[in-house]
Amino acid sequence: MLTLVWTIQVISSVLLIVLVLMHSPKGDGIAGIGNAAQMFSSQKSAEKGLNKLTAIVTAVFIVCVFLLGFGIVR
Repeated sequence: MLTLVWTIQVISSVLLIVLVLMHSPKGDGIAGIGNAAQMFSSQKSAEKGLNKLTAIVTAVFIVCVFLLGFGIVR
């Protein structure tokens, strides 16, 4: 069981790195003050799907960290 959780953690960590690198840059520069940059941009469905997938992989990674960190899995 311990090996399974370690394997899931390693896979999720590599996948999380790849997913974060796939996100489009959000650097708004000076327009970021007061949310002026969001007035004219819309989030596409691919970006929404990428955000959901990143959140799911992050949750799996955090669960594995807690399982391994607190010694629940032996």
